[in-house]
Amino acid sequence: MSNSLTSKSRTYISVLMAALLVFIISGSIFISIAFSAFILIFLTFAQRKTNSKRTAAIEASCPELIDLLISGAQSGLSLSESLVSLITRGPENLKEDFQGFKEDLLEHGDFDLALRRVQINLAHPNTDLIFEALQISKVLGGAELISILRLLGNYIREDLTLRREIAVKHNWIRNSAHMSAAAPWLLLLLLSTQPSTVEAFGTSTGILILLVGLGLTAAAYSWMNWLSHLPEPNRIFGLTEVKLSH
Repeated sequence: MSNSLTSKSRTYISVLMAALLVFIISGSIFISIAFSAFILIFLTFAQRKTNSKRTAAIEASCPELIDLLISGAQSGLSLSESLVSLITRGPENLKEDFQGFKEDLLEHGDFDLALRRVQINLAHPNTDLIFEALQISKVLGGAELISILRLLGNYIREDLTLRREIAVKHNWIRNSAHMSAAAPWLLLLLLSTQPSTVEAFGTSTGILILLVGLGLTAAAYSWMNWLSHLPEPNRIFGLTEVKLSH
């Protein structure tokens, strides 16, 4: 909640500063409002990318998580001990989740429900696959656990490599599109130093042009974000609720 509020506050401050700066340069309230609205549109779509950082971090941590679980199994640790050890030697962004697993396990003693709680908190298809493999191993015996985890690790690494290659190409295209969308507004900012430009955009026709430009910019950003969005894999084993008995 606090991170979200901080992000929104920064966005609003940036918009207000942009409006003030453009007003100082041009002296036109209409151009400054239009330019600040463009900044707001840009930051809104940029924020959507920021919101997926945790998902990307979890995805990138899965190969290391599997390697550590394999190492624990080869060392003779139980599943519970392997998972608890991730608090100290696991991926940094997952340590808090496995700390919760340890606390649930100590409080309730139920491995299955404690693991389900972590699965819900992470809410990622790859971690779902890992935890389901652990559940199956616990029920049927751990003889094939290492082989299953190795196959799963190879699959996840190949998928990550392919997604990263696609993401690099998408980002290059998206950055070019961002520059193309911003170019008319930067040109307007340069022209706004001329009194004739300020006068032209102070008329009803000029205001209409600014509104149409904002609408087209928003539509262009929506379209290019939709085109560059990589489809997320479905959570086959997705969970929504776990109740730990007291």
